[in-house]
Amino acid sequence: MHNPQSLYEVFLRVARDGSFTAAARGLGYTQSAVSRQIQALEEEWGAVLFDRLPRGVRLTEAGRVLLPHAQGMRDRLRAARAELDVLRSLGGGTLRIGAFAAADVSLVPCAVSAFGARHPGVTVVHTEGPTAKHVALLAEGGLDVAVLSAPDGVPPTGPDLHLLLDEPMYVALPQGHRFAGRARLRLAEMADEPWIEGDVRPDRTLLAPALANGFRPQVAFRVNDWTAKLGFVAAGLGITVLPALAAGAARADIALVPVDPADLPHRKVYAGTPCGRTPSPATTAFLTDLREAAESVVR
Repeated sequence: MHNPQSLYEVFLRVARDGSFTAAARGLGYTQSAVSRQIQALEEEWGAVLFDRLPRGVRLTEAGRVLLPHAQGMRDRLRAARAELDVLRSLGGGTLRIGAFAAADVSLVPCAVSAFGARHPGVTVVHTEGPTAKHVALLAEGGLDVAVLSAPDGVPPTGPDLHLLLDEPMYVALPQGHRFAGRARLRLAEMADEPWIEGDVRPDRTLLAPALANGFRPQVAFRVNDWTAKLGFVAAGLGITVLPALAAGAARADIALVPVDPADLPHRKVYAGTPCGRTPSPATTAFLTDLREAAESVVR
């Protein structure tokens, strides 16, 4: 199979030089190679493009008709090759990423910062939302990579998954709380505490895995934003579960105590990419930055 750009480059060079031999010398080809490529182009168009003369060649009427189109084709192919080279070298293009809220506290900003420092020519477009939203966007081709969670231990289905970390859980307490100095906590010890969670139904919160063991928390306030939750905790209005990825949002008047994994298993966090598709160079580079950020953010 002939390279279209090569065919048109050869055609234009022969038209300019009026000779297969001169064109071959200028292009660094053999004369027979130039002849074969011109013949291939003539077969493709079903027309003789050059009159073969005793000394050199001359464009036929068909060749003169093709000439401006060949020039345009050559220029468009050159532009396409240049744009693809930019994408391969990460000198340009767009990277579309998505993440759930806790991942946006430290993990994603650290990864985006590192990626931007290495590849300033790539534009990063960010979307925040729950894992289910990003799984759908990956399937639709709306994202290149997304940070996904599996709070129930079941990996998201659909995208190709790249494990980033096993995320521990903390309980956020006011600094003066009686458990603030503990090395680890069992949820049974906090059965009577008021909880501040994103839903009044515990089965829709990070506490859901503990319900199977009979734990029944009392959700006193429904608050979604991590900063707002910690504000409620600091005011002594209750306690909350804080995933390790969101620990960077903790205030000085908050104490974080790890929850025993027997009560709340570590949450698996993945990077997801569209199923069965070869990641772009930008996506591949960003996956590396996500893995490095995961190692530094959660220890």
